[in-house]
This record gives sequence, C-alpha cells and structure tokens, in this order.
Amino acid sequence: MANRATSKVLLLMLGIGSAGWGVSGCATTHPPYDYRSEPDPRTHDFVLGPSDVLKVSVWRNPDLSAEPVVRPDGTITMPLIGDLRAAGMTPTQVRQEIERRLKAYVKDEAAIVTVAVTAINSYRFVLSGNVEKPGAYSANHYLTVSEAISLAGGPNRFASPENTLILRAANPGEPPRRIPVDYPQILTGRRSEEDVVLLAGDKVYVP
Repeated sequence: MANRATSKVLLLMLGIGSAGWGVSGCATTHPPYDYRSEPDPRTHDFVLGPSDVLKVSVWRNPDLSAEPVVRPDGTITMPLIGDLRAAGMTPTQVRQEIERRLKAYVKDEAAIVTVAVTAINSYRFVLSGNVEKPGAYSANHYLTVSEAISLAGGPNRFASPENTLILRAANPGEPPRRIPVDYPQILTGRRSEEDVVLLAGDKVYVP
C-alpha cells in the first residue's frame, strides 16, 4: 500500500512538473516547412510603407525639398511635381523617380536629390492568442518571431507555444501562408531556423 501511495505521489508530481510549457522534454513535431524560402528583409534595402517619414533634399533648391510622410494610400506629395508612389518602393527608387520628374522643370545638373528615412513607422505586426500582452506592435528595427513574442511578455500559462503560427500575406487572392513555429525549441537553440524575421503585416498566433 505504501509503495502504491508513493507511486501516486510521484506521478502527480511528474504531472505537475510537466504541465508548464517551458519544461516539456518532448519536441512537438509539425509538418515540414522550408524556412529558407521566407525572405529576410535585413538582407535587402528597406521598403517604404505608410506613416514612414522621409527627408527629401534637392541640391541648391530648398524650395523643392520636403519632409513628406507616406500617406495611408502609399503616396507622398512633393513641391512642383505633386503626388508620387512611395509605399512598396525603396528610398533609392523614390529618389530616382523624383529626379526623373524634376528634369521636366529644372536643369539636369540641378536635379540632384537625396532621400533619407527619418522615421520608420510602417513596421507593424500583431501578436494574438495566449501571450501576456496581445496586440498590435511596431518597431524601428526588424525582429524575429521569438523577439516579438518576448516583446509581448512571452506565452502565458495557458499557452501551447510549440504550435505557434505566423500568418503571412501571400499573393493577391490567395490565403495567407501558415508558418509553423516551435517557440520553446527556438529558445533551446534546437530549431533556430524557425526563428523567422517578421515582415510588416505579419500576424503571430500563440494557441
């Protein structure tokens, strides 16, 4: 009888000890996914989006210079040339377009333009589900999924973070891509390839 009671106590202790998400010894398996196919925005020029702030300087023409904000429709307004598309373009592409349009009004040698990003406000993503502080977040530098979850206070005690999903916009008319992430295994270093860099508009769900 004593041995049976002791066994029950041990089983109860083991059950309690394994209930927390952070101490599970078994890796949860999910369908194979090619994480290398996901883009790493850190390796490319920054792509502008709504609410980003620019400083556009036209050499020797301060009246043509401006500090426009990318509007929700993705455009900016510049003196003389009016509206032009900025969202989805790099600062270099915006500079080239401004120079091209200015050449219709000023001499070629005077159409020297520089474009700098003075505030990044378009890098926004959402964390939902069983995290301590769900909501919409923004950052002025790129974050991985583990960094974003940490920013939200980490998984709460009800979470199953080994089944985390990143929902990422696909091509128009297609459903979002579902990128499986095993958050605890990322923390152990066993699945570092799953620590995907988030893109603007990503939604992270921790069940």
